[in-house]
Amino acid sequence: MTYQAEIKTQSDIWATITDLVILRQHLLDLFCQLAYKEGDFVLTSGQRSSYYINGKQVTLHPQGALAIGRILLSMMPLDTQAVAGLTLGADPIVSAVSVVSAYENRPIPALIIRKEAKGHGTRAYIEGPSLPEGAKVVVLEDVVTTGQSAMKAVDRLREAGYTVTEVISLIDRQQGGAEFYQQAGLQFEAVYTIQEIQKQYQQFINS
Repeated sequence: MTYQAEIKTQSDIWATITDLVILRQHLLDLFCQLAYKEGDFVLTSGQRSSYYINGKQVTLHPQGALAIGRILLSMMPLDTQAVAGLTLGADPIVSAVSVVSAYENRPIPALIIRKEAKGHGTRAYIEGPSLPEGAKVVVLEDVVTTGQSAMKAVDRLREAGYTVTEVISLIDRQQGGAEFYQQAGLQFEAVYTIQEIQKQYQQFINS
């Protein structure tokens, strides 16, 4: 499915609907239409897989980004002081949450964690507003497999003096990530499991 920019009527802009349960279902449909593919793939972790989820097809989609921002913000602890994630996959996610938080009168800044320190200027690993020592930061991810990617962000944030106790992902592939975070003393939540995605995808292709 190719995205084409076009003028929508208010009823077509489903990402603005109030009911988060319905919004979650619409977002699930979008993941099945745009992001989920079956075939032979090698993942970032090095594992081979019969399916692949290109989360950026949804996180960079206008309605997808808005829906993601609204759903993830509703999952944030009330004392969250910032959201953060490892570049590149988490960049649009933390940005969406931050923008939506401003509209919800609950402004939460976004931080982007580099994989390598910047080679010039401040040589920083973390980009974004400076936060107080010990500020509570929630790490966001698009797809969790082993959990190693988001853990890099957790480690960098803790090294910077921030408090990180929770990771939230859009999709959990259920291949050890949740158990890894539990062992690391982190809370973990996901908007969808891979089973939900695959079940809805089968309905989508058979319809």
